[in-house]
Amino acid sequence: MAEKGNPRIVLGVTGSIAAFRAADLASAMVQEGWEVHAILTPDGARFITPLTLAALTHRPVHTSLWEEGEGGRMTHLDLAGAADVVVVAPASADCLARAAHGMAGDVLGAVLLATRAPILFVPAMNSHMWQHPATQANVEILKSRGARWVGPSEGRLACGVEGPGRMASIPEVLKTLSGLLKKGQSRRKQP
Repeated sequence: MAEKGNPRIVLGVTGSIAAFRAADLASAMVQEGWEVHAILTPDGARFITPLTLAALTHRPVHTSLWEEGEGGRMTHLDLAGAADVVVVAPASADCLARAAHGMAGDVLGAVLLATRAPILFVPAMNSHMWQHPATQANVEILKSRGARWVGPSEGRLACGVEGPGRMASIPEVLKTLSGLLKKGQSRRKQP
């Protein structure tokens, strides 16, 4: 699955209007020299196509929990095991709820449960959804399990509301990912 020495990033793209920004993020990660394996949820595919992500990552995009990998292996387990970092960008309210409660009915949920790599959530949603007590409770659950976060940023949202909920900038996400990759490299070097 991996080219030797290149960091492997699994990029989960969920159903948020900010999904179009995942294309820029995928392109930027490839330009960093990272190997990017994209997962597109069914809701994410309503905003961006698998073809777009495949063209930018130069790899097939994973959309089904039932994909069969090499030798009959399940692709979601291969992705979970090979990832240096799993980043979910954008992370919708639905994705956060499903992840907090261990729901694995799609390929992204299964990867999030099976991976031992750091997980980075980059939330993007309406301000009222972000601030809702249910979403904040899910965020706390995920944080308590070690998940990392970038954003959300504040500003004008696609729905016209001003407030928190914008997906963090690509440079912010790349900076956090770089830090997680450096921490992972130092852990691997220790005896």
